[in-house]
Amino acid sequence: MQRAVLVGCGAMSKAWFEAARTIGDIDIVGIVDLATDRAEARAREFGLDGAMISDDLAAVLAKTGPDLLFDIAIPKARHAIVSAGLDAGCHVLSEKPMAETLDEARDLIQRAQRAGRIHAVVQNRRYVPQIRRIARLIRSGAIGEVTSLHCDFFLAPHFGGFREEMRHVLFHDMAIHTFDAARLFAGDTASAVYAREWEPVNSWYAQGSSAAAIFEFSNGAIFTYRGSWCADGLRTSWESAWRIVGSKGSIVWDGHDQIQAEAVTSGKDGLFSEVAAVEIPPLDASDRVGGHLGVFKDFIAATRGGPAPETAGAENIKSLAMVFGAIDSAEAGRRVEITI
Repeated sequence: MQRAVLVGCGAMSKAWFEAARTIGDIDIVGIVDLATDRAEARAREFGLDGAMISDDLAAVLAKTGPDLLFDIAIPKARHAIVSAGLDAGCHVLSEKPMAETLDEARDLIQRAQRAGRIHAVVQNRRYVPQIRRIARLIRSGAIGEVTSLHCDFFLAPHFGGFREEMRHVLFHDMAIHTFDAARLFAGDTASAVYAREWEPVNSWYAQGSSAAAIFEFSNGAIFTYRGSWCADGLRTSWESAWRIVGSKGSIVWDGHDQIQAEAVTSGKDGLFSEVAAVEIPPLDASDRVGGHLGVFKDFIAATRGGPAPETAGAENIKSLAMVFGAIDSAEAGRRVEITI
């Protein structure tokens, strides 16, 4: 049985409590939130009567001596919370973004390495079944080498709370999911970006609700992103709408259940090459899915001697670097190199 402390009892925390209960052999011995009434409510909801409730993380860590720390707090508290967990000898799973700056992200990676502990990030949309199927189709070579990726993300959510006050809100809070998927599909690391942000007249966000970016990958592939969080009507999926172009064919995904692919066959039909539909592979045992639960399972398995989680900090920083690269470019008004 692994002992865990959970920090942050907002709406997102419910999925974490449910994942811990589903996996089993995890005893949540401490629940921390600045509003202790929220922590007490979660404890009652999940039958955790013996858990220590507090607004003081250091005190809970000292008293409970946990093996695991689950961090679901707001982004500005991320570095302090993850650092405290690693310094206390915990394996740490945190919400995204991994950190508020690349320097903080690098520091957390170094802390995890020094502590000999696993630090991973809930990049939960990497575990969407359709993303896994597309990634496997690309790896099969069915459309050849990926030459470009294009996606649209258009929604208009009224969150309230901290998101509506954030700077660079679309890039910083949401786009990392799409950027991470692009990195998975491209099988590479982004090397440069040119980005723009703007605020439509109908926006209810402080800054950065609408944006566009062109990323360059080191293998030569290009990724274009267009998005808005104040685009009412004809909304896309939360996973974006995608077109992935390869040297031998293309994949189109509506972000929901519909995936289509075509690849070049021999010969030409007049002006265009002949193409044929490509079968989309079904899920199989190798596909790691499940959203929050999928990330949770990989993390817990790693803490119990399994392979490193796919969303380990040292890997996830490559997606975070795309976010900060886009922000730096938007602020500078020019193309910038992406460094990790």
